[in-house]
Amino acid sequence: MPHPAPPIGALLRDWRQRRRRSQLDLALDAAVSTRHLSYVESGRARPSREMVLRLAEQLEVPLRARNALLLAAGYAPAYPDAALEDPAMAGARQALAMILAAQAPNPALAVDRHWHLVAANAVLPKLLAGLAEPALLAPPVNVLRLSLHPGGLAPRIGNLPEWRAHILERLRRQLEASGDPVLEALRAELLALPAPPLAAPSQPSLAPGGVVVPLLLESPAGRLTLLGTTTVFGTAMEVTLSELAIESFYPADPVTASRLAALG
Repeated sequence: MPHPAPPIGALLRDWRQRRRRSQLDLALDAAVSTRHLSYVESGRARPSREMVLRLAEQLEVPLRARNALLLAAGYAPAYPDAALEDPAMAGARQALAMILAAQAPNPALAVDRHWHLVAANAVLPKLLAGLAEPALLAPPVNVLRLSLHPGGLAPRIGNLPEWRAHILERLRRQLEASGDPVLEALRAELLALPAPPLAAPSQPSLAPGGVVVPLLLESPAGRLTLLGTTTVFGTAMEVTLSELAIESFYPADPVTASRLAALG
């Protein structure tokens, strides 16, 4: 039997504490009284729909969780939530496909909030061919598991200790911000995978210019030194679209650029 959803006050308190905000600080920014906010969190007062949305905005609550807050307070969700395959999302799918295709010959992919592969350009499959465990490519493909699993890309990553540390830290920050139990389980799974020791933690491999840790990936065209970027739809007001992230990888040097061109 499913557990009942927590009351709105408890949910708001959890988000406030996750953001490390005091009641006074949040009340001032949201233009409500500290006393009323305290009453809402304790369950002694029911917030209006407008107050829920205002507090959620100040707390930078994701759209999916904002809908959950509204439902817990007895209101209808404010943000549409359609699967990417839905006819209403045809424009978003087209825009996503155009963005990914435009990155070629550089690899690019889109992931959802749980790091499941949503779409990719034609370059990515060329880098994934011949994995020791092809089952890792069975949908839904989790790109973090694919990256760090010994049957996936892990043996092909030349700086695996540093890349693994980067991935796990990024996931930790995402989990801290969201409290998502699926991400918590994923992080625990990744931590349990075999991990090579850091040979020289104080001297990480750096891309040319010495400012970022690259991905050193063996490919059919030779070793690639790649710089990763993340793009999101910053003005999205639809749940699924707001959760998509586009991960693009660019050459860090002319040799990598020529090798990616050869792959294309």
